[in-house]
Amino acid sequence: MRSKFELVVFVFISLILSCDSNRIFDKYKSVSEAWQKAEIIEFDFSPLEMDKPYNLFINIRTNNDYKFNNLFLIAQIDFPNGKSIVDTLEYKMAKPNGELLGTGFSDVKESKLWYKENFTFNELGNYKIKFQHAMRENGRIDGIDNLTGVIDIGFRVEKMIYD
Repeated sequence: MRSKFELVVFVFISLILSCDSNRIFDKYKSVSEAWQKAEIIEFDFSPLEMDKPYNLFINIRTNNDYKFNNLFLIAQIDFPNGKSIVDTLEYKMAKPNGELLGTGFSDVKESKLWYKENFTFNELGNYKIKFQHAMRENGRIDGIDNLTGVIDIGFRVEKMIYD
């Protein structure tokens, strides 16, 4: 009886993973109680194929402690040859009534945010992807030291889909 159960679980997990055949890289890093202003979340990545287009995403998991309608991030890609691309990004995270956007059945919501579309890794070697929050309260110059409500930050690379 146990072997049948294990087989069913194996088949179920295989089906779930096979449904995500476009995924090349997908990792998360957890934030402790709050995302510190100076804390940089970093991912190391080596693309499987150069000169092919990919879509890049930032995945954010938030809970009801997140009290803002948007999220400002500083994102940086470090290329193997030393070149860097730095972007300041803004994402909508909640509806006007304060309800968090994203998917999930509990108070934890996951948001899959576009970072770069049709991006080509054109250098052989290891890339570093870095994220840092750049949140500020209205009318304040200094940034928020402890951003609460962000649980995990993820980075995802997907193959381009051609119709």
